[in-house]
Amino acid sequence: MNITPDNIIFWQSGFLKLNATIVYTWLVMAILVLGSWLVTRNLTSEPQISKWQNALEVIVKTLESQIAEAANRDAKPFLPFIGSLFLFGATANLLTLFPIYESPAGSLSTTTALALCTFVAVPLFGIRYAGFVGYLKHYIQPSPWMLPFQIISEISRTISLAVRLFGNVMSSSLLVAILLSILPLVFPATMRLFGMLVGVIQAYVFAILSLVYIASGMQAQKSQRETS
Repeated sequence: MNITPDNIIFWQSGFLKLNATIVYTWLVMAILVLGSWLVTRNLTSEPQISKWQNALEVIVKTLESQIAEAANRDAKPFLPFIGSLFLFGATANLLTLFPIYESPAGSLSTTTALALCTFVAVPLFGIRYAGFVGYLKHYIQPSPWMLPFQIISEISRTISLAVRLFGNVMSSSLLVAILLSILPLVFPATMRLFGMLVGVIQAYVFAILSLVYIASGMQAQKSQRETS
């Protein structure tokens, strides 16, 4: 039983390892890149559109509405980043429908990398919105004594994002593996679908939490400007 895809080694030479986490991450990225290219190469504004373009428009519109509702502002600046986070996480977990596949989101290294993307995105969006100096000022509001607490808050929520996604995906995979070992003829398909559903929900939660962290930082800067 492999709790994490890090334990599945496909190739090793000395300290260099090619494990399932890396291979399946590349697979997910390849599917997203190739799928995006195939769907968008023949986009049209004509009344008659392909079923793939229609599916793409539904996904984009749904993401836009969810982002706008959660952030309470225009969704377009956030759509590329938040949409990419969700689509990567959702695709990585939907592929668990195939028995030989293990979700890279079950690896702490993958979820840490995704959380670090959010960690970097928060100041980038904040600087874009309030400017470099304006963004840095929020770290010392309402008092310079708040600086260490603000830094700790940034680090702790990044760790929380990484551990939350990793823990939920890993625990669902472990539960499926345990039940399959006990009742292999009764639960295989059902538990696979259960694990896939949990993974997609966690991808959505991860993306929304990332959006909330970004939007809350921008909202704090807005309040600061209004009171100054």
